[in-house]
Amino acid sequence: MTKTSLPRRRALALVGGAFAGGALAAPMLASGIARAAPDGYTIGLYSVASHAIAPTLYAKLPFDAAKDFTAVSMLWALPNLLIVRPGIPAKTVPELIALARANPGKYSFASSGSGTTVHLSGELFKYMAKIDLLHAPYRGSAPAIQDLLAGQVDMIFDNIPGALAQMHAGKAVGLAVTSLQPSPAAPEIPPMAEYMPGFEVNSWGGICGPSGLPPAMVERLSAFTGTALESKDLKATYLKQGATPLWLSPDDSAAYRAADERRLAPVIKASGAKVD
Repeated sequence: MTKTSLPRRRALALVGGAFAGGALAAPMLASGIARAAPDGYTIGLYSVASHAIAPTLYAKLPFDAAKDFTAVSMLWALPNLLIVRPGIPAKTVPELIALARANPGKYSFASSGSGTTVHLSGELFKYMAKIDLLHAPYRGSAPAIQDLLAGQVDMIFDNIPGALAQMHAGKAVGLAVTSLQPSPAAPEIPPMAEYMPGFEVNSWGGICGPSGLPPAMVERLSAFTGTALESKDLKATYLKQGATPLWLSPDDSAAYRAADERRLAPVIKASGAKVD
């Protein structure tokens, strides 16, 4: 738990960290927010993992993602980047799709673990492109990237910073990002949606409080967040991580979360990923 401050020096407790929580850790962090008193002094960071993926991935959660929280604002969005090993005879997404269709079950995609956006990007690619790829889950991106470079797996939809480093080093070939628009961190890479309209998988984070947070406090926190996201230093920090600042109003933040859950739920179910 860290401390931050609002105008007039009012301290509040902030649950989590800037990019807090993966598919397994995020729900535990979120449950602490849901149990807090709605007095405006305990807020936290919610994410795609805790509030869009977990409701479908988990058989049971200690909270209701739609009912037990008050959305305050979005903070950032971070797409993945599809990279392939240099030996793959495909330099564009259409070439990769044609290759996979001609060789069903031959090629594989790695992930940082089942139920992550890295995994779900690959599953959505399989579904929308109508191709058969083998899924190779790892415990984190580092070993997955190692095996990609060693030629043990063929591709990965990794978070931009790690994938971009391999691409710039000439160790992998970047084909597309999973946001609807090109990423400021890699403007030369086209979005998957250019080839498959509607393809979108982002990691994202936002601020929320427990259900019943007073509206006046919500509006104040939202405005404070919007001001903070205008900081040049914060924008530069986000860009280094491959993320884009994303301020949305409380209502729009809640709608964004709900839409992402609806979009990812069928992908999670089709993949067979679940946590009992």
